[in-house]
Amino acid sequence: MEDSGIADAAGLLAQARQVFHGDSGALAVLDELDERVSGPLRIAVAGMVKAGKSTLLNAIIGEEIAPTDAGECTRIVTWYRHGATPRVTLFPVNGEPRPLPVTREDGRLVFPLGGIRAEDVERLVVDWPAASLKDLTLIDTPGIASLSQDVSGRSTAFLLPENAPSAADAVIYLMRHMHASDVRFLESFRDNVAGQSGTVNALAVLSRADEIGAGRIDSLISAAVIADRYSRDENLKPLALGVVPVAGLLAQSSRTMRQTDYEALVALAGLGKSAWERIMLSADRFVRATEPAGIAAETRVSLVERFGLFGIRLGVALVRGGLDDPTALAHELARRSGLGQLLQSIASLFQTRAEALKARAAVVGLEALLRSTAPEDAASLVTALERLQAGAHEFRELRLLAALRTSGVGLAPDAAAEAERLVGGSGTSAALRLGLPDDSGEDSVSDAARACLDRWRAIAENPLTEPAALGACRVVIRSCEGMLAAIPAGR
Repeated sequence: MEDSGIADAAGLLAQARQVFHGDSGALAVLDELDERVSGPLRIAVAGMVKAGKSTLLNAIIGEEIAPTDAGECTRIVTWYRHGATPRVTLFPVNGEPRPLPVTREDGRLVFPLGGIRAEDVERLVVDWPAASLKDLTLIDTPGIASLSQDVSGRSTAFLLPENAPSAADAVIYLMRHMHASDVRFLESFRDNVAGQSGTVNALAVLSRADEIGAGRIDSLISAAVIADRYSRDENLKPLALGVVPVAGLLAQSSRTMRQTDYEALVALAGLGKSAWERIMLSADRFVRATEPAGIAAETRVSLVERFGLFGIRLGVALVRGGLDDPTALAHELARRSGLGQLLQSIASLFQTRAEALKARAAVVGLEALLRSTAPEDAASLVTALERLQAGAHEFRELRLLAALRTSGVGLAPDAAAEAERLVGGSGTSAALRLGLPDDSGEDSVSDAARACLDRWRAIAENPLTEPAALGACRVVIRSCEGMLAAIPAGR
C-alpha cells in the first residue's frame, strides 16, 4: 500500500535545500539524505565476533566476495552495492578515496590495503554486478564486543552514531545464542533508531545453527525450536521482528558449490554404512580418511572448510535420496540451510517497506539537521516536516508496530497480535497482513479485509475500549481500508 506522504519526503528535502541554500555543511547532509531516498535499501549485517557475518553476507549475495578470515578487512565497515563492473574503493579517515585492485585468491575476493592500517580506513565500498544487490545495499560491520575496543567501537559508531540517524535502514543481527550482550546491543539500536524513527527494524538470525545439534543431520530442526523460543522471549521480542535459524556456512557453500564438491559428495554417497559412520566421527577423521578412493586430501579439507560435517552429511543424504543433478542439489542445500527463510523474511519485513524506511530515515536526518542548526526562516520547513510525520500512514504503521512490541497500546493480547499482523509486522503484502496463503485470490483478500475492517470498527466504537487503544484502532482501520482500496473496482 503506497501513501502519497512517503513521496513527499523528496519534496521536503527539496524545500530544505532552499532553507539551507547558503550552508555548505547542511547541503552536504541533504545530498546524503537525497541519495538515501533515491538509492537501494541499506541493510547492515551485525553481530559479535565469529558470529558468521561475512559468511552469511556471501550467502545472501550468492558469491564469495566478503572476506571471512581474520584479516585486516574484517575490521573495516564494508559496503557491498550493485555496480556494472567490479570495483573496490577505499575511503580513508583523512584524504581522498582511492581505488583498490580487484583481486581474487582461490575464488575469493581479497582487499590489499596497500600498507594502510585498518584504523585509518573509514570504509570500503565494493561495487559488484550481482543481481541480489540491485534492490539492496549490504553493509558488513566488524564484530561487536571485540577484544579490541577500536574494532568494536568502529561498528558501534557506524550503527549507533550520536545525534544522527544510523546509516543503515535495517539490521540483520547474528547471534550464536542469546547472550546479554546481544540484547544490550539491540536495545541500543532500538533506542538510537526506533527511538528517533518510531520503528523496530532489526531481524535476528540464529547463525551457525548447524552447531546447535553438534552437526547432526537434524540440527536445523533443533535450531528452529530454539529460534521460535527466542522470538517469543520477553527481552528479545520488543527488539527484533523475528528470529531465523540459518546454517551460514552451508548457505554460503551451497550458493557457490563447485563441480569438485558435487563429485566428492557423490563418491561419499557410495560408501557402506560402517565405513561412512567411521569417517564421520570427527572432522579430523574425515580429512585423514583414505576411503572412498579418488577423493584427494585437499578436496576433503575443502569440503570440511566449506560445508562442515553437517553440510557433508546432508549433501550425502540428499544424493542417496535421488538428487543426482548438481544444480538441484545446490538449491536443496540452500533451502535446507535456512537461507530461503531468511531471504523471504528480508523481502517481507524490509524490502516491501523499503520506500517507507528510506523516507523515515530522511525525515529523522532532517530533524537532526534542524536541531543542530536551524535558520531563522525554517518555520515553514518545520511545519511541513511535522505534517508529513503526522499524515503519512506508513509512518503511523511503523510507530504502532514499535509500540505494540514495546510499551503496548492497551489492547487485549489477541487483538494486539492481530493488529501487529495487520499493520505489517509479518510482512506488508495483503495476504501476509490478513494471515492468508500467498496465492489467495482477490475475492478471498477482499472478504478477509472487509471482515477485519468491520471487526476493528466495532472495537473502536466499543465504549469499553481503552482510550489509549483508540489511536491503534484508527491505524488498523486505515490499513484495512487501504487493502480494500487496492483491489480493482467490481470485486
